[in-house]
Amino acid sequence: MRTGLSLLTALAAGAVLLFVPPSAQPDTGPLVAGLVWPDAQRGSFTADLPDGSTFTPALFLDARTAIGTAQSRDGSGLRLVLRKTEGAVRVLRPAPPGDDASFPAVTASGDDVVWAEGHGDGRPQLWKVNLRDGRPPRLITGDTGDARFYQSEYDLLVAGGRVHWVAAGDDQSTELRSVALSGGPVRTSTQPGTWQQSVWPWLVDGVASTAGATVLRNPSTGRDMAVAANQRAVTNCTPSWCRVVSLDDDGMPRIEMMRPDGAARLMVAEGVVQTAVADVAVLDRFEVYAQGGGNADLTGNFQLFAYDITGRRAVQISPDAANVGYRAGVLWWSTGNRELFLWHSLDLRTV
Repeated sequence: MRTGLSLLTALAAGAVLLFVPPSAQPDTGPLVAGLVWPDAQRGSFTADLPDGSTFTPALFLDARTAIGTAQSRDGSGLRLVLRKTEGAVRVLRPAPPGDDASFPAVTASGDDVVWAEGHGDGRPQLWKVNLRDGRPPRLITGDTGDARFYQSEYDLLVAGGRVHWVAAGDDQSTELRSVALSGGPVRTSTQPGTWQQSVWPWLVDGVASTAGATVLRNPSTGRDMAVAANQRAVTNCTPSWCRVVSLDDDGMPRIEMMRPDGAARLMVAEGVVQTAVADVAVLDRFEVYAQGGGNADLTGNFQLFAYDITGRRAVQISPDAANVGYRAGVLWWSTGNRELFLWHSLDLRTV
């Protein structure tokens, strides 16, 4: 009898555990990148260079090698710097003396690093340096037109041995411009409307529209790909995926993904959320977004997530992030405060 009562008691206890209402289940918290992707390559380093200047990333070649900007030692101007997490620093482009320089776009192709370099109110120039041959940087062209950069990894594209970018043309048109990596004359063609570069060789419209993208265009073939309409939403697209940002019935943001034709629609996040990088569905797999709550409520920063479209799950990259950037497969962000902070990186190509 004692054995029978013990068995009944155990079964009853098990039933209580099995039928706890969902609202009473313990909150296990978000999926964390370090646990979900333990073998992905990561890096981190302090914001300050050995000379005391503050480093700001513009591009990571891998999780431990970054190219970015920092003031010169005497504070006279901005310079372009290559930095490794183990401490090595190399100045790629010294600050031009007495000049208000800026570096609005940086890209890499093999050992070549290419950047747009602004000088005051003048039109930007394109420069290049090879990381292996030891030669100083060289000017590729100053014939950039009224160049347009949208904080996207596609602002400068290297394809077919040429550097490609867009510029504003006359009568609301867009100039497609390119120059050989070795320099030389600039080739220019014109597309009616306002376009920005997407996955090569595609263009996407909607830059100047509150509704966002309506069509993708391949100028090499003349093919257009219409984007499915989304009422009361902002849409941005690549040829593979579109990000749709709208408000729900309570006025809270909602981020969804879909194919350009409207198929395969899925919810990414909703509530206190916002997009964190300009580019859509990076690597055709990850949608990066920011969310309030957690440690971020105490620091004023935010939780950083990457929604894995392949796995249909949101993965927390950092519980307390700021200054998020992405280029060429590597995501980076800072933690800390304005006086003391660290840069972190995650190579999404290694997930």
